[in-house]
Parts: sequence; structure tokens; C-alpha cells
Amino acid sequence: MTKTQTEKKFAVLLLEAIDEALNALGQNVKFSVYFSLEAKFALPKQDIPDRTEDFTDAIRKIFGNAAAPLEILIMKCLNEKIKANCRWVGPTWLVPELTLEKYLKLAQLSFENEGKKNEVADFEVMLNEGETPEQET
Repeated sequence: MTKTQTEKKFAVLLLEAIDEALNALGQNVKFSVYFSLEAKFALPKQDIPDRTEDFTDAIRKIFGNAAAPLEILIMKCLNEKIKANCRWVGPTWLVPELTLEKYLKLAQLSFENEGKKNEVADFEVMLNEGETPEQET
């Protein structure tokens, strides 16, 4: 399967965003993470855009509970690059569980649909009609 120009451009932007996020941790950490991804998880850097699930799993195994801030930083860096229109539609007290994996899928959809009349991926998260969120007791 050949990639479209938009898919190729998104892949480049994603890798740049990951680089920026890892740079915030220092060059040695960045080098170590890429080395671990390839050596322990058989995930070379250039394959990350096609294997985002494997990437997020590997990051969680490498960093454990400390992966969450890195994932958020990757999301922020990528969002700045693709200039996605993210907004929350729903009750302010209900916060969606947005994982890095989900975000990357939504970001790619948004990026691929940019400029199209039907803006499918505005990152809107809505409850289905009649659905109520579970309340904590």
C-alpha cells in the first residue's frame, strides 16, 4: 500500500513532534529511547508512524507511570505542528480519556481532512443521545 502525500507529511510531522518531546528529556535520553525502541521492541524510528500502538506500548514499558507526561508532551508538539482544531463538546465535569494512541488517530484524521468541507475530525467527543456517564460513588 502506497502512502498519499498527506500521510507522508503527517508521518514526518509526527516524528518531528516525538523528537521535540524527547529532546526535552535530553539528548542522551532521546538516544537511549530510540535505541531501546529498536533493540528491545524491534521498532525503528522510521516505522513509528505506521506502528503507533507498538510505539505507545513501548513508551509505557520504558517509562512506566512516567510515560503520561511524555505522551502529553508529544500530543502538544504534534498539535502545534498540525494546528488541529481541538475542542471538547460535552459537560465540563466529564473529561474524556484521551490516550496518546487515540490522539494520534484523531490527529491524523484531522490532518488528512484539513480544508475539506466536512470537517469530520474536530476532535469532538460527545455522548450518544440518552447515554449518561457513570458517576463515581
